[in-house]
Amino acid sequence: MEKTINQVFADQTEKCGPRLAVAKKINGRWEKATWQEYYARARATGLGLLSLGVAPGDRVGVMSDNRLEWLYTDMGVMGMGASLVPIHASLDPEEINYILNDAGVKVLVVDNQERLRKALAAVDSCRALMKVILIEYSPVSIWPEIVIPFSQLQQLGEARHETDPRLFMKLSQAVGPADVATIVYTSGTTGLPKGALISHKNIMAVIQALADIQPPYALESDVTVPFLPLSHVFERVAGHFYGMVVGITSWYAEGIENLVRDIQEVKPTVILSVPRICEKIYHRILLKVGGQAKWRQRFFWWAKGVGEEVSQHLEGRKKLPLALRLRFALAGMIVFRPLRKALGGRVRWMVVSGAPTVVEILRFFHAAGIMIIEGYGLTESTAPATLSRLDDYQLGTAGKPLPGLEIHLAPDGEILIKGDTVCQGYWNKPEESRNLMTEDGFLRTGDIGAWTTEGYLTIVDRKKEMIVTSTGKLISPQKIENRFLGDPLFNQVVVLGEGRPYLTALVNINLEQAAGLAQDRKIGFDQPQDLLNSESFCSLVDERVARVNHRLARFETIKAYTILKNELSRDGGELTVSLKVKRKKIDDKFKMQIEAMYAGEQEKRGTASQGLQCRRLSRVLP
Repeated sequence: MEKTINQVFADQTEKCGPRLAVAKKINGRWEKATWQEYYARARATGLGLLSLGVAPGDRVGVMSDNRLEWLYTDMGVMGMGASLVPIHASLDPEEINYILNDAGVKVLVVDNQERLRKALAAVDSCRALMKVILIEYSPVSIWPEIVIPFSQLQQLGEARHETDPRLFMKLSQAVGPADVATIVYTSGTTGLPKGALISHKNIMAVIQALADIQPPYALESDVTVPFLPLSHVFERVAGHFYGMVVGITSWYAEGIENLVRDIQEVKPTVILSVPRICEKIYHRILLKVGGQAKWRQRFFWWAKGVGEEVSQHLEGRKKLPLALRLRFALAGMIVFRPLRKALGGRVRWMVVSGAPTVVEILRFFHAAGIMIIEGYGLTESTAPATLSRLDDYQLGTAGKPLPGLEIHLAPDGEILIKGDTVCQGYWNKPEESRNLMTEDGFLRTGDIGAWTTEGYLTIVDRKKEMIVTSTGKLISPQKIENRFLGDPLFNQVVVLGEGRPYLTALVNINLEQAAGLAQDRKIGFDQPQDLLNSESFCSLVDERVARVNHRLARFETIKAYTILKNELSRDGGELTVSLKVKRKKIDDKFKMQIEAMYAGEQEKRGTASQGLQCRRLSRVLP
């Protein structure tokens, strides 16, 4: 296999040439590029940056939603020997300023005026920054001299190529496996982000590991509809780079809000996702079922049970009895075929990574004929470190280590990883880089894991997010949150309780589901939002919380909760780009509401210890 991603790009262009490589929907219209066009535009971008004074080894930033110019910048920057620094588009100006300064970014590419304003707010304090490149440039607007349009950048590159047609190829070939391809800043769930140094060797090690797995995950004929941010290492490495090696055609969705429409149009065969998306699809199906006639509802739950039975047989590598096959054929025609159709009708598998997924949801997709491939990894391991195999899996686990990786568990359960996919350390942070590794060369992931008896890895929680109550109980909040998310009434749940005598939670309610339940219970309302202030409806929520509590150990039960009227979001700063909760941000933002749930806890401790399953304190947050 090739030594760098630059060589992969050149070889794939020569092989596939006029075949469609990438497309992106912008304002309802697909913008497309063949492999030849993709390479030419990436080359123009890289040589344009060279003309602006960017040299091999320098850093170039990109702050943009997914679009073709993002890809051109990525391959152009690495192709001319520099390192790309992706900056999540949802970050605030202070965080952007920190990353630009920390990485010493020389040129920053942004997509629109909103991101340009964020960038310009940081310009005065950024010592290295020479130019800001604006993709959606309007000649009508007056911009500072530091701003130039992306089209002008490419014109500079094309002129440079005409002068020296072999320059870009020479620069690309001069890049070696040990050179830094990209500096990816961690999402910062526990503090300031750190820039992980990811080399071409790291990227190629992941690609080689995926290529060594049989049967293969992807084929040249596969089509995908990426929607996760390219600024996240999972989408960029496991999606963009691995897809490039295979020769997949990628149709980038216009946005999550239009994802189903774009999927139905493109009809992908493979999808990369996160648990949150699977949860939303599953809950929407249950909501639709809840509005149907009672006999249809009964048939759905019968079919779901049949599907789960089939899923368990397949997982256990057992032959399906004839009677079960016949029942499953009937269930498939009426219940599962519409789900496959909603996802375009051709999906063979979905990779779901970033956090554990509720097993009930996994089984439902599996029963519908859509294999959910779970995986585990982090920025510092260049995305995937473990994956379920198409022919070797256990639902609810993160699979087994990728070929070439060694994974151990420390005495406290921390997952430790060794292999060529592990990053070189952190940019400008020698002490943190030293602490990142054990003495015998294993990456400290900060995640707690466990092995199943069959050798599959399960993820318990983040080490720093494990809750230790004042009574000394060690609790995984993620486990409890996933129990709640199996109920479609709950949109989001954050469990709290560090240093406290009992657990509490912040919850966000699915208003569509709430409205359906209220109608069934004959609870009156004008707008679904009104239900959050209804005593009758909140009593129903009490029942659902008590139902979850019943499946938990006493010390894991939720004793009080507060309903958040608005969803936690990336834009609000409560979620990372991969939709993980920023718990420190939550603690700070909702401090008053959290304290209210523990107000007078000394007096109430006796009640809590008597097994009270849910105490409503400050329930609805304005």
